[in-house]
Amino acid sequence: GIGQPLSPPPQAPQHTNMLSAAARVATPRAARAFSSGAAGHNVAVLGAAGGIGQPLSLLLKVSGAVSHLRCFDIVNTPGVAADISHCSTRGRVTGHVGDAQLGDALKGADVVVIPAGVPRKPGMTRDDLFNTNASIVQALAKGCAKHCPDANLLIISNPVNSTVPIVAETMKAAGVYNPRRLFGVTTLDVVRARTFVGEALGRDPEDTHVDVIGGHAGTTILPLLSRVAGIDALSEEQIAALTHRIQFGGDEVVKAKDGAGSATLSMAYAGAEFALKLMRALGGEAGITECSYVESDAVDGAAFFSTPVELTAEGVGKIHPVGDLSPAEQANFDAMVPDLIAQIAKGVKFAKQ
Repeated sequence: GIGQPLSPPPQAPQHTNMLSAAARVATPRAARAFSSGAAGHNVAVLGAAGGIGQPLSLLLKVSGAVSHLRCFDIVNTPGVAADISHCSTRGRVTGHVGDAQLGDALKGADVVVIPAGVPRKPGMTRDDLFNTNASIVQALAKGCAKHCPDANLLIISNPVNSTVPIVAETMKAAGVYNPRRLFGVTTLDVVRARTFVGEALGRDPEDTHVDVIGGHAGTTILPLLSRVAGIDALSEEQIAALTHRIQFGGDEVVKAKDGAGSATLSMAYAGAEFALKLMRALGGEAGITECSYVESDAVDGAAFFSTPVELTAEGVGKIHPVGDLSPAEQANFDAMVPDLIAQIAKGVKFAKQ
């Protein structure tokens, strides 16, 4: 058994109109998904009652791109599913609660999104979460190996640098590992980069493109600001400050929430964005490239690394190389790769115990 709530419930939200924002993340992309004749996907959210899982499930339902949304957690999912099911978009919603119902949530799923786990508190690093979340993710990966071995697995549970290797090793042990179907979701780093760079350049973040490579924790997050059009308007100091803010944006939210949690709403937005883009690719749309933390040989010694990845009907397509870096980026890259390799090794070691 998993033995504790996969995700604590969020604080009671103030009643605000989320729908306009939800519709923005979801509707235009979903509309494009249907124009290509996509039939809708079977999607399971594991940890659906938590601070990330609830808004993530809402955004997926509102997108209209999901034919069956399965909400799993060890508490409260029947209520979450009933509530979300009243939203007037296509797709059925079912709630599954407790270990005994994990199989029902997973059977027939083609996309599984895993935000389960405990959030960070002030003063905690993502690595401090390791023992609790590693056990949860391993248990859920065993369920996926058994009930939906061919599904695309999207890992949000921190520390992603270590939990993705845990899922890979768990799938390998079950004889069903397919590296093209496993994704560490680093999209929140890209979302933050677009937002902060857009603000700095006085530009709409939706029209701002920033690749973020590496991993998904602190200095392993490397935004390639040198490639952003118009970045020359900023000084080296401004670029260094922006880089740091993107790397430690999560701490900004943890601090602002003052002990009440970590980034949940922006993570749900980013997770939904990645999942919906992957669903479009699974439905046959070509030309979708997103940064994701996947098994890769882009960097010597790092079995997993995030670079821009072409998404295809088979999952991971072409993995783009790191490419040219500015001197500051190269220095950051050289400093962080050993840390990332160590975090990968920690996950592998845990899985093999």
